Amino acid sequence: MRVLLIGSGGREHALAWKICQSKRLEKLYIAPGNGGTQLLGENISLNISNHAQIIKFCRDKNIDLVIIGPEAPLVEGIVDSLQRAKIKVFGPTREAAMLEGSKIFSKKICKENNIPTANYIEFDEERAAINYLKEQKMPIVIKADGLAAGKGVVIAKNFSEGKQAIKNCFGGTFGAAGKKIIIEEYLEGEEVSIFAICDGENFITLASAQDHKRAFDNDEGPNTGGMGAYSPAPIIDNNLSEKINEKIILPTIRAMKKRGTPFTGILFAGLMIVNGKKEAKLIEYNVRFGDPECQVLMLRLENDLLDIIEAAISGKLANIKLAWKKQSALCVVMAAKGYPGEYKKGSVIENLQNIENENIKIFHAGTKRMEEKFLANGGRVLNIVALGDNVAMAQNRAYQAIRKIDWKDGFFRSDIGFRAIEEKNKY
Repeated sequence: MRVLLIGSGGREHALAWKICQSKRLEKLYIAPGNGGTQLLGENISLNISNHAQIIKFCRDKNIDLVIIGPEAPLVEGIVDSLQRAKIKVFGPTREAAMLEGSKIFSKKICKENNIPTANYIEFDEERAAINYLKEQKMPIVIKADGLAAGKGVVIAKNFSEGKQAIKNCFGGTFGAAGKKIIIEEYLEGEEVSIFAICDGENFITLASAQDHKRAFDNDEGPNTGGMGAYSPAPIIDNNLSEKINEKIILPTIRAMKKRGTPFTGILFAGLMIVNGKKEAKLIEYNVRFGDPECQVLMLRLENDLLDIIEAAISGKLANIKLAWKKQSALCVVMAAKGYPGEYKKGSVIENLQNIENENIKIFHAGTKRMEEKFLANGGRVLNIVALGDNVAMAQNRAYQAIRKIDWKDGFFRSDIGFRAIEEKNKY
């Protein structure tokens, strides 16, 4: 099987690594890829917004399957273009990808189908939004409606912060994504990520994971794309998992099919666990694997990923039974100093060799390879992922590996996994 994987982050390196374990793989192309993916397949310089260029490449190289990693191409309709060209592709159509492409759309799906979520009001005008904000209890959440590269959500602690967030949205900080906003109640609880692979009618829930969004230890600092993750999340037990499937995932799949836009691909539910950890509310939907959650999931997944993807595309997910390593996996992100703000590119990362073993894997994100050296080429640069009998053991292994890496222009959080470890130590 000849596969084209679209994307360039740590998620895509993890997917490429997993795809390469399939005996069915003949050739893997990654567009555009990074310094790590080029060791697994062939990096290709394609404009992933140019659908005609991608289709031509697929035909020229006899591509059997295209897998889309990031959200932007999905929301732009790359799946629709490939399907019209009779090229097999994994991911939701443009209409189905609206679950991530528009927070207002996603909220309306929740409202129409009694899916538990935070109360909200939508606005398309700055003054009305600010007047509404004056009457609200703080903290409160302001979200740009469209895709904003993970930066369009602000948890405002006071009116001044909320007002500035509203002005940023309507003032063009996020471009078209901020032309409409929602103002949403702040949910108190613990966040968790749930992923379901869907074939339009059926779904299989993958292992749970928990992300760390804030840049610095103790969940301080600005929001990021994610500074680390672990799987499974101890907060999700069998009872809560069943409730999530019944009250959130299943109604969404049914609703999308009913409206004529069936969802095929990865449905990523960002949830808040509330009410003494007995109930879950949807924060937002994403329509692809999370990053860095994908990295820990791929390290634990024992199935052939290509088998799962083909079953989803052909509507045969009912034939798939997932198998997971019993071990915990934990990922620590190394980012360029200054991230998620301004940062420098081009610094050399040394001593990456001889670190990986059966329990340690390094997935690249913002790197490029030049003359046998790896250079930093993005905000989030490396993902150090470890397996262990529990989260504490995986955490220890990951940080031991990080201490061997020589990169003076990088930083990382030193407390990834703290919630799971604290939870375990309570009992």
